[in-house]
Formats: sequence, C-alpha cells, structure tokens
Amino acid sequence: MKLKPFLQGFGILAVVITLIPLIAADFWWIRMFDYPHIQLTLLTLTAIAAYFFRFEIRSWRDYTFMAVLVTCFIFQFGKIFPYTPFAAYDVGKPTEKVNKETGLLLLTSNVLQKNNKTELLITEMKRLKPDVAVFTETDSKWKDAIDSGLGNEYPYKVEVPLDNTYGMILYSKLKLINPQVKYIVDDSIPSIHAHIQLRSGDKIQLHAIHPTPPMPQHNPSSSDRDAEMMKIALESMDSEIPVVVIGDFNDVAWSHTTSLFQSVGELLDVRKGRSFYNSFNARSPIMRWSLDHIFVSEEFRVEKIGIGNDIQSDHFPFYAQLYLQPELANEQKPTPATNEQIKMAKEQIAEEEKENSEKGQNGSSNK
Repeated sequence: MKLKPFLQGFGILAVVITLIPLIAADFWWIRMFDYPHIQLTLLTLTAIAAYFFRFEIRSWRDYTFMAVLVTCFIFQFGKIFPYTPFAAYDVGKPTEKVNKETGLLLLTSNVLQKNNKTELLITEMKRLKPDVAVFTETDSKWKDAIDSGLGNEYPYKVEVPLDNTYGMILYSKLKLINPQVKYIVDDSIPSIHAHIQLRSGDKIQLHAIHPTPPMPQHNPSSSDRDAEMMKIALESMDSEIPVVVIGDFNDVAWSHTTSLFQSVGELLDVRKGRSFYNSFNARSPIMRWSLDHIFVSEEFRVEKIGIGNDIQSDHFPFYAQLYLQPELANEQKPTPATNEQIKMAKEQIAEEEKENSEKGQNGSSNK
C-alpha cells in the first residue's frame, strides 16, 4: 500500500469521527462518539503531522485536504480546551478570608458492582476522609462492606442497595436534612437528594445522580439519561440555596447534553481550567474520559480536586474540596439560561416521557 493514500484514509477517518456526533439523533452508536474527543484531537493532529511530509505544494487537493484536517483539529481542540490548565477557572479558588467552617470534601465513586476488592475503597476513604461521599453500583455486598468499614465515622446515611448496577449510597459526616430517594425517569434507577448543613450552619442542596447510559441491549437511545439531567438542571436553576450535583453521569463534560445541563442549571464545572481528571476507564491508560462529575452553583469555591487511587473498579474516585463564599458569587456568576436552552431541556424531558408512555402502552397490550 502506498503511503499517501493510507494517510488520506487516516485523515478521512478523523474527519468522519468528528462529524458523527453532530448528527441530531440520540442513538447510542452516535452518542458514543461524544466521548473520545481527547483521543480524537490527538488522532487528527497526528494525521496532520503525518500528511505534512507527503504534502505537495502545487496540489490544490492537498491544500483542501489539509484545510479540512486543520478545521477538524480546531473544532476538536475547542471542545476540550476549557478543561486544560490554559483556560480560565469556571470555579475560582477561595480567598484567605474564607470561613473554614463552610468547607466540605465531596467524593463520588462508582465502585463496580462485581468488584470484590471492597477493602480498597475503605482504605481510600480513610486516606481522603471526605465529608460527603456518593457510591454508585452498590448492591447489598457493598452496603455491608461500606457500613462495616466506615459506618462509625459517618452518622448520616442514605442507602439504596440494588443488584441492577444502579444501587446508590450516600454517606455524610454533615447533617442531612430531609433526605429523599427519587426515581426520576425509571423506577429501577434511584437518585438521592438532600439539604446538607455545613459546620458553619449554612445549608446547601445536594443532588446525587447516576443516569443510565445509552446501551444497545437495554437503552438504545440517550433519552433517559438526557431527561434525568435536564430535570435536575431545572431544579438547580430554581434553587434558593447553593447547589451541588454529583455522581456518575455516564456522559462526558464536553458533550452537548452536559453542556446544556450546565447552562440550564446555571452551574459551574469544577474541572474547567484545571485538567481533565479522567475517571473512566481505569483499566485503559489510553481510552479514558470524564464520566464522574461535580457541578456547583456560583457561591462555591474550589480549593482542590483530584482522582483517587485504583480501587479495582472501572472508575477512579473523583473528589473536590469546596468552600462556600457567597459574597464572591458575582465574580463567577454563569450566564442565565436562554429561553431556547430551557425549551430544549423541556423537549428532552417530553421526549423521554413520550417514549416511556409508548413502552407502557406496548407492555399493556402484550399482557
């Protein structure tokens, strides 16, 4: 095989993978291309560099092809640039005058239900000492292990162990006020919601979610995931107290859905301006991206964020040290959601409700 046709095919592949996520459809095989933007950016850059050595100055085709590749690279890099240290912080650092009593360390960890190395999570929890921790994919085995290893250190708990990989457990050293378990889009997928009273006496709203990903076997579209995120976004937008949304979103930070969620919820991403902090897949050093998230309202400041140690899950724990500084909120207040963005969010919710209604009708007719 000649080198130049091979390089052209390599470049065309990069272009096609770039264009697929732009298709306005929620099929799983389309939405999956939202994930590898970091890898695709590097792939496109490699294609540009390799093709440069076979570039013919007098060939208009080469100029056109190179222009397409460079355009794709700019588009791809633009997607991930906000998550590099070259970009501005979405959430600033606390000032020296911050009240330390408003601080809390939050952690989210998808433990992987079939993972039997439960002691690794306990060790990591004792190392990091989070004030509030959300564990997903927790069944009864994990509930017992977490309670046995950490129960005495965390007086406030909400436990929803399930064997369908959507079990969720919330542990807190801080007082939980009116904690609730909700099934927002599916009666087998819980989320946990509570007011948390900080040591300073201030109250914040916590939403812990783990929406289902688009999967060919069970959920071939992303409508359930998108609708759950949009419902939480609308609640966050209307909240009268500071908000934290945490969990395994089964979506990357730079996807259209997560971007819309952030805009409608008027929330800030703790990652932006710091780094990618890719939490999944812990088993692959190459194919990794950010699926676990912590979003906050403008009253918060971030002291540090990080990825925890390997706990033999396919996710690394993800954590952030936050402080409440409402007097500085205007410095990083997000742009209010537009009417068009709110309309799009409500349309995604309506689409999910329509699909579930049709499933229910089909189920009834088959009985």
